[in-house]
Amino acid sequence: MNVEIISIGTELLLGEIVDTNSAYIARKLRDIGVNIFYLTTVGDNLERIAAAIRASLARADVVITTGGLGPTVDDMTRQAVAQATGRELEFHPELLDQIAERFRQLGAQMSENNRVQAYIPAGSIPIHNRLGTAPCFIVESEIGTVISLPGVPREMKDILDASVIPYLRERMGGLGIIKALVLRTAGIGESQIDARISDLMTWTNPTVGLAAHTGQTDIRITARADTEAEADRMIAEAEAIIRERVGEYIYGTGTEQLEDVFRALLRERGWKLAASYTGPEGEVFAARLGSGDGITCETCDDDLAALLARLGMDPAEASDPASLDYCYLSRSEAKRLAAETGADVVIAIVTFDAGTGITALTAHEERSRCYAFGGANSEAPYWAGTWGMSMAWRLSRQAAGEGLQ
Repeated sequence: MNVEIISIGTELLLGEIVDTNSAYIARKLRDIGVNIFYLTTVGDNLERIAAAIRASLARADVVITTGGLGPTVDDMTRQAVAQATGRELEFHPELLDQIAERFRQLGAQMSENNRVQAYIPAGSIPIHNRLGTAPCFIVESEIGTVISLPGVPREMKDILDASVIPYLRERMGGLGIIKALVLRTAGIGESQIDARISDLMTWTNPTVGLAAHTGQTDIRITARADTEAEADRMIAEAEAIIRERVGEYIYGTGTEQLEDVFRALLRERGWKLAASYTGPEGEVFAARLGSGDGITCETCDDDLAALLARLGMDPAEASDPASLDYCYLSRSEAKRLAAETGADVVIAIVTFDAGTGITALTAHEERSRCYAFGGANSEAPYWAGTWGMSMAWRLSRQAAGEGLQ
């Protein structure tokens, strides 16, 4: 079954509200084996909403709309669905009774304009909204099915789980399962992962895909099967191949964060970490590292002159950042920290507009990365911190005897 989701509301197009409804619906549908190929957002305009519904019905078996079921003049979903499916609106007195009862339970007075919510496309299957005043409905037509849900997330979730998912399961004639596993990597670029597993990314079931984030890349494995056990088996087989090829860079699964995994490794080994970050927004890196348990961010600020002084260089050179060797600075700062603190693991990051140097070291090995760009980018503090931690995490695992190359 193919389903499309249409989010309705001008406030979504203006960025005043973030559309969380589509993401929630998509996750729920994924778990019952439904394909979703398009998500659409459309403003409060009758013709455009109707056109969006017609376009979706031409591609999908079922269209789910969310939003636009209120009583005000800019709530046009009822009219648009009726127009798109060639129907008139039909008054349902029992729906008006439900609306009035809901207002009574809330201790509020129902306005006359709430009466319009009792009009739904002719021949629709009404869906009870036990948490709100907007009745929902399913239109089954010769060109496809439209399911209209409220835009209020609490109401939408309740109706989706209680009514829509069971309806779709019954239409599909079986459970159908789609499961996914996310493998989280760090210390390797998206293109490098692609070079190692590109053949797997041509599979159709399970599917393997990449999602790049700031300084790291996720590998998603998705399997479709009749049973959860079968989906789990398919994912496990794909995961084994991926771990064989890029396992040294996989630090976790699901929503695990690199900093949490790194701190856990340090605690497990009883190792001390000393870090230094010189550049804009050093507090971002310090907050991710945390403190305690032998973890300290010795210096996390943007005082380049102070860094040069610590390294025995002329602080006046800070006036010309482009003339500095950022790789040399990060290596020198890392060695200084190791000597002065006696830490088992050290991270030193230097990032300004003119360049970035990142160094991680243990008693056994040192690694550095250098770039000709730096802290001008708003994501630079997070990106540089992720690379620094990923390098230190891999060196720490190697020092712990986990045999990384």
